[in-house]
Parts: sequence; C-alpha cells; structure tokens
Amino acid sequence: MTAESISQDLLPAELTMGTVMLKVGDMKLMTDYYQRALGLDVVAEQDGGLYLGRLGRPLVHLAAAPGLNLPGRGEAGLFHTALLFEDQASLAATVATAAQYEPRAFTGSADHLVSEAFYFNDPEGNGIELYWDRPRKNWSWNGTEVVMDSLALPPQRYLDQHLTQESVEGQRGTAAGVGHVHLQVGDVHTAQDFYVGILGFEKTAGWHGQALFVSAGRYHHHMAMNVWNSRGAGPRQDTLGLGEVLIEVPSGDDVGALADRLKVAGVSSHHTGAELRFEDPWRNRIRVAAR
Repeated sequence: MTAESISQDLLPAELTMGTVMLKVGDMKLMTDYYQRALGLDVVAEQDGGLYLGRLGRPLVHLAAAPGLNLPGRGEAGLFHTALLFEDQASLAATVATAAQYEPRAFTGSADHLVSEAFYFNDPEGNGIELYWDRPRKNWSWNGTEVVMDSLALPPQRYLDQHLTQESVEGQRGTAAGVGHVHLQVGDVHTAQDFYVGILGFEKTAGWHGQALFVSAGRYHHHMAMNVWNSRGAGPRQDTLGLGEVLIEVPSGDDVGALADRLKVAGVSSHHTGAELRFEDPWRNRIRVAAR
C-alpha cells in the first residue's frame, strides 16, 4: 500500500495532540518525577493509573504495569513526548525544576528555528521534550516543507535570560499542552505510507531518509518518526513505555472519516462512534477521539 494509492483526505487543521499514556513499572518514582521535576498536578485517578497535567488539562497518563520489562534501545516505541509552553519564562521554569531534580536526566537542547527545545529522560527512560514555539509568522517554508534546524541553545544562558522568580513560583498555574509526539519506527518509508498516505497527516519535513515530520493545518509537526536507534525494528513487544497516543479532532464526523480510510486501507480498528483505536505498523497504539 503506497501513500499515493490512498484517498488524499486530510486530517482536520484543528487537530491537537491529547494525553500520552505510559506503562509504568515504579508508579511512586514516576509520579514524583512528573510532579516535582515537570511541575504537573494529578488531574484524575482513573483507568488504572494517574492523569497528570496543568490547570486541569491532562497531559500524561501513568498506568501501572508491574511485571513488564523496559524496552530495548533499538525497539520501536516512544522517542519523546513534547510538552509545549506558552512563553519562554514558563519553559525556563520547568527546564530549571527538571534539571534541579536530576541533572543527569538532561540530554540536550536545540534552537530548531520554529521552536526552542530542551530534552530529558524520565526515570524509566521515556524521552521528554520541553519547548516553546516561535510565532508562526517567523517560520519559513519551502513550499510544503517547514525550515527547521538544530542550532546551539546553551541552557544556562537561556535560564539567565528567561528564568524569573515569578515563573518559578507560578509554575503550576501556567498552561502546557502536548505539542507533538515523536516515535521510534523501523523505517521512514513505511511510516510515511501510514501516517501521510492513510491517516491524512501532511509531510512537513524529512531528514536524510532517517526522520519524518508530519502535521495538520501547517503546524511544524504534530508527530514525528525516526530510525536513529531503531532502523529495521519490527512490531513492538508488550513492554514498559508508550501505551497509547491520543489525537483529538473537532467532531465525530472527523473520527468517522478516518475510520472509513482505515477500512479502505485494510487497517484493523475499533470504532465506537466517538473514538477510534488502531495500531501503526509497529504496534504503536493510537486513539483518535472527538474533542
């Protein structure tokens, strides 16, 4: 099945990313990290775990999964969950608390031209990106592809410029959302066939055949897939780590349209009317629901 052979119906421009569910081995340790390092609050206790977020909006669902093993580095699954902040001071506050909680969990930072990003790993090795978007008017496009890069972004200089006492003290009272989700997959061509050709995302960037960035509504990316650690990976085993990615669309009609595309493409799914559950070619679980 190729991207060109599927109807080119697109996902709605108003699409947003919802809660990312993680299967967790040590609930106490992981809950402590997401609360103290990332400044999230428990929003709800249900569905076999805890929902944590900001201002009542759930961002991460930690689900207890005792007995499962950690995934291997080369397996398909989660590369990172990216939490988006509304301003540089809010981002700096969470970068500071995350770095203070466990300095060794910091894995890098970059100016991507469209955004400023800082990277961490949680205690069970799940990647986290904390980022702020530059205004869209400042993004550059080459036709359908957005111009991104990975330029130096010194973290201490960033904190010196943007961290304030007010932003630290008011951390939990500022909004955040899941801006995008980045996956590890076995190959980029198959990822494009699935996420662009079948689901209806638009490709916004690629990287030397090693990474693919896709979005709805000309965002820089709502999802990404890479093979940097996982080239050739097959379907996932049941492990700790990524449990499910939630994508939110405006209406049940949008869910139904996607259900029809999956059926035509021969992709197995479970459609309740209000939401749709299915797996990508690597058994990464996706749920699409009406907002």
